[in-house]
Amino acid sequence: MRDGQREDTPVAGNLPLELDAFVGRTAELAGLAEALGGTRLVTVTGVGGVGKSRLAAHAAARCAPPDGVWRVELAPVRDPAFVEHAVVAALGLTDHTTRPPRETLLDRLAERQLLLLLDGFEHLVDACAELVTALLGRAPGLKVLAVGRRPLSVQGEKLFPLAPLSEDEAVELFADRAALHGVEVAGDDDVRELCRRLDGIPLAVELAAGRLRALSPGQLLSRLDDRFRLLTRTGGDAPWRHRTLRTAIGWSHELCTPEERLLWARLSVFAGRFDLEAVEYVCSGHGLHADDVLDVLSELLAQSVVAREETASGVRYRMLDTVRAYGADWLAATGDAERLRRRHRDWYLGLATWCELDWFSPRQAEVAARVEAELPNLRSALEHCLSEPDEAHLGQLLAGSLWFYWVGCGRLSEGRHWLDQAVRLDSGHEQSRLKALWVLGYVAVLQGDTVAALAALHECREEAELSANPIAAAYAEHRTGCLALVSDDMARAETLLRSALARYQEIGELNSNVLMGQVELAMTRAFQGDPEEAVGLCEDVRRVCEDHGERWARSYALYVLAYAAWREGDQAHARELLTDCLAAAHSFHDLLGSVLTVELLALVTAAEGDPAEAAVLQGAAGRMWPSVGLPLFGSAYYNAPHERCEALARERLGDERYEECVRAGARLDREAAVARALGLGRPAARALEALPAPRGPVRHTKVALDMHEPAASPTRKGGETAG
Repeated sequence: MRDGQREDTPVAGNLPLELDAFVGRTAELAGLAEALGGTRLVTVTGVGGVGKSRLAAHAAARCAPPDGVWRVELAPVRDPAFVEHAVVAALGLTDHTTRPPRETLLDRLAERQLLLLLDGFEHLVDACAELVTALLGRAPGLKVLAVGRRPLSVQGEKLFPLAPLSEDEAVELFADRAALHGVEVAGDDDVRELCRRLDGIPLAVELAAGRLRALSPGQLLSRLDDRFRLLTRTGGDAPWRHRTLRTAIGWSHELCTPEERLLWARLSVFAGRFDLEAVEYVCSGHGLHADDVLDVLSELLAQSVVAREETASGVRYRMLDTVRAYGADWLAATGDAERLRRRHRDWYLGLATWCELDWFSPRQAEVAARVEAELPNLRSALEHCLSEPDEAHLGQLLAGSLWFYWVGCGRLSEGRHWLDQAVRLDSGHEQSRLKALWVLGYVAVLQGDTVAALAALHECREEAELSANPIAAAYAEHRTGCLALVSDDMARAETLLRSALARYQEIGELNSNVLMGQVELAMTRAFQGDPEEAVGLCEDVRRVCEDHGERWARSYALYVLAYAAWREGDQAHARELLTDCLAAAHSFHDLLGSVLTVELLALVTAAEGDPAEAAVLQGAAGRMWPSVGLPLFGSAYYNAPHERCEALARERLGDERYEECVRAGARLDREAAVARALGLGRPAARALEALPAPRGPVRHTKVALDMHEPAASPTRKGGETAG
C-alpha cells in the first residue's frame, strides 16, 4: 500500500471486485458516470425494482476516485440514529473515543478523495440529508452517490431519475435470466408482450424469468393478464409503475405454493442478510416443518425471490427491500408477526451467548467475523428488546453478552449506545442489568470517560454486594482496578486486581476477561519495579491462552513479555514477541493493542540502532492515538517508553531530522503503519499470516524496569488498560 494512501482506505473501496452481470442501460450508465464527474452529490431515483442500486454500483466503479468507492447499505438500518454508525462501519473506521460518529467521519474524510454510495436511504431521508450536508461541507474531496425512491432535497443535489428498461433491453434481460435457469427463450411476441406488460421493470422481469422452469412465456403472459385485469378493476391512487411492480410481485406470490408464500412472509423478519441455520430456527413450525425449510428456500431462490451470496462468513441469503416489504405486509396480515419477532430475538440472543462463550477458544476470528456479518440482525433484536418493557432484561443481556465485540473488535461507540440505553431501563432482572453495568463501565474506561466508568462500576459493585452476586462483584472490582491502573494509582490498582482475581478463582471463572486481569496485574508489578512477578504472571497467561487457542488476551501478555525482553537487552526476542502481538491485535481491529505495540516496537527499533525508523514508527503511532483517546492514557508510567525512545532518537538524529522522520510516519495510514512495523515489504519481510508464534519463555530480567518512577505527573483522566 502506498504511503500517501489514507487510513483504512484501500483503493478499491468496499465494492466487490467483480460486479454482477449488467444487461442494457448503456446510455444511462454513461450519463450517470458523466454526472458524477461534474457534481459532488447525485441522487438516483426511481420506483422499487427499477435497478437503481445495480446501475449506481457499476457507474461508481467506472469513476472511482483515488481513495475508492465505499458502499453503505441502509435498507437494514431502521433507526435514524444508526445512519452515522452504518457509514463509519462501511468505511472500516475504528474510533475508541467518546466522540460522536459524525465527528469521526468529518475528521477522517476531511482530506480524502472518495465516493460514498448511500444505497436505500428513502426511509431515513432526514438523517441522511443532514449527514450528507455536513460531510460535503467539510470534506472537499468527497462525492456522494445516493440511491433511493425519493430525493434527499439538499442544496447542490443533481437528480438522476431512472426509467424502466426499453422493450429490447427488457427482452435481453429476460433471456439472460432465463438462461440462468437453463431455459432458452427468443424474443418472440409472447416474450415482448410479457416485458411490455411488466413495464420494463427489471425486478418484475427477473421474477417472471424465475418461473420458466414450470411455465412457458405464453402461460406466464396469460396468468399475468388475469392479474392486470384485476388491477384495472380495483383501481387505486398509486402511480402506475408502482402498481405494476406490486402486481408483478403479487402475481409471483400467488404462483408460489402455500409453503413458499409462508416462508416468503417469515423471511421478512430478517434485517439484511441471513443464513440457513437462522431460517430453519426462526421460520419453521406452524405449517412449515424444519426439515422442509431448505427445499422451500431453494424454490424461492430459483424464482429470484431470494438471492444467494458467498461472503467471508459463508453462504448467506438476502431479499430485495421491495420483496421483503411485500412479505412483511403478508406476515402482518397473518397475525404472526409478533411471534416471528420473538423467534428472531431468541435466535440472535442465543447466537450472541454462543459467541461470547466461543470467544475464549481457537474460533475467535470466526466469532468476530460472524458477529460482524450478523450486526444488522443483532441491532434489530436489540431494538425489539429495548422497546418492549417486558423484554428489557433480554436487551440488557444481549448488549452485555456482546462485550467482546464492542471491546475487542473496535465497536466501542455503538456498544456504548446500546449499553447506555440498556442500563437506563428498570428490567426487574438484576443479573442482566448488572452485566450491562459492568460492561458499560469497561467500555467507558476504554473510551477514557472516567466519570461514566466510575458511576457504572460503583453502582454495579454496590448492587452486586447487596444481592450477593459474586460474578458481577468480581467484574466491577476488576474494571475499577483497570481505571486505577491507567490513572497511575498503582497501589490501588494492584489491590483491586488481586482481589478480583481471587474472586474469579473462588467462583471458578476463567475466560479472556480473567486473563486480561492477570495481564493488568502484571503491568502494576512492572511499573512498581517487580519484573519477575510481571513475567511470571504473563507466562502463565500465555500458557493458558495457547491451551485454549485464545489470541486476543494472549497478545497483551506478549506485550508485557516483550517489554521485559527489551529491558534485559534481548531486542531480537522482544521484536519477535511484538510482531506476533501486533498481528493478532490488528486482525481483531483492536486499535488500542495495535498502537501500544507500535510504540514499543519503536523503542525496540531505537535500541537496535535505527533511530530514524524508530521516529517514523512514533509518527505513525501519533496518528493513531486520536482514534484511541488520550495518548498513552496521559499516564506517566505508560508514557515512559515513548519518552525514552524519543530522547534516544533525538540524541542520535538531531531535532530537525527527528521531526522530519516523525512527519513521514504521520503520513502513513494504519494499514501501512502496521505493515511497516512488522517489517512487511522489506527484504527480510515475512508474510503476516506466516509470522511464527514465539517459542520458549522470556527470561526473567535482571535489570530493574525503572518504571516505578513516573516521568510526569499522574493523569487525571482514565483510559483503557493494556486490555
